[in-house]
Amino acid sequence: MSFKPANKIQDLQYFGEFGGVNPSISDSSTYTFLSAKTMFDTFEGNADGCYLYSRHTTPSNLYLGEALAAMEGTEIANVSASGMGAITPVLLQLCDAGDHIISSRTIYGGTYAFLKNFIPRLNIETSFVDITKLDIVEAAITKHTKVLYCESVSNPLLEIADIKGLSKIAKKHNLKLVIDNTFSPLSISPAKLGADVVIHSLTKFINGSSDTVGGVVCGTQEFINDLRNVNDGASMLLGSTMDSLRAASILKNMRTLHIRMKQHSKNAMYIAKQFEAIGFKTVYPGLASHPSHELFKSMMNSEYGFGGMFTIDVGSLDNANALMELMQHNNLGYLAVSLGFYKTLFSAPGSSTSSEIPEEEQKEMGLSDGLIRFSIGLDDDIERTYKMMRKCMEDLNILETKDRLQEIM
Repeated sequence: MSFKPANKIQDLQYFGEFGGVNPSISDSSTYTFLSAKTMFDTFEGNADGCYLYSRHTTPSNLYLGEALAAMEGTEIANVSASGMGAITPVLLQLCDAGDHIISSRTIYGGTYAFLKNFIPRLNIETSFVDITKLDIVEAAITKHTKVLYCESVSNPLLEIADIKGLSKIAKKHNLKLVIDNTFSPLSISPAKLGADVVIHSLTKFINGSSDTVGGVVCGTQEFINDLRNVNDGASMLLGSTMDSLRAASILKNMRTLHIRMKQHSKNAMYIAKQFEAIGFKTVYPGLASHPSHELFKSMMNSEYGFGGMFTIDVGSLDNANALMELMQHNNLGYLAVSLGFYKTLFSAPGSSTSSEIPEEEQKEMGLSDGLIRFSIGLDDDIERTYKMMRKCMEDLNILETKDRLQEIM
């Protein structure tokens, strides 16, 4: 039987200060102590249940962290003000000057920029590899390597990480396996597959309403304590603190995550199948044509499907831009970055979310100019959505015949 993380969330039950069914929001930046000794003990990390200062944590943030840890099956979680506010402290906590990171070559552009451009200032180097080839990953390990980093489902090419295989390599060489699971909440549970640390941008599917920026680090009590340490904890000292009001809002939205992910997956599967059938180069883990389809199946919590992200290649950037503009004009979604919204979002990653990656590296990894990344919405009538998308293609002469499409590809 597959692990059902949504049930773990639903097992949590909180009461508000006055008996409300939602926990009361802690709207304070600082907290009082009944004795000076308790304040001292809290600074030293020896006073469980006491709150110090909101940059450290708050009751509202702890509630959300508890729910996210329950979802991922980890001991604890620490929320942050953004996804990057989760990623960067983790890597800085695990690495010192002179250390080395192995990262997937296809990752979120902001993470790539941090690893490629920023962290070398601290004398921490990164090797970018094809994460789907375990022999290449292992060959890249040096005596200075401390971290293997990748995304469960990569942004934007939807490459699938063999988390069990990577975990074996990490354990063999005493490395930490850090997985960004933003594209596949509930569908994949990296901690159950051997990941040491699981990260999410809460901005995306988990919140689901494109009104909040947030992040989370899920891991062991020991590691989260290290991140929060007032003396040398990267999360504490870098200050990427989530606001309590936002934490409370995300916690409420999490309660529908299992319903939303099933619909996102159902809709993405339908559209991806239709686009592939008419000749587009379509990449979606749920398609048998995806090179890691069977790997995804072996890792997934099947009831949540293959996720809400897919890509198609329409041959050129001009085609991509024209199609996205027309789809937006016809109320099929938004030409916008990010993902996980109730409406469909689409973008050309090469000129947006992956623009930090140099053009030559984009070409090497297979990121073409005509690639459109879709975050499919929660449309109730997905057949109607597909027909309208196809009509947009016909109006732009992108779709004339299957044979023409194959020539374009």
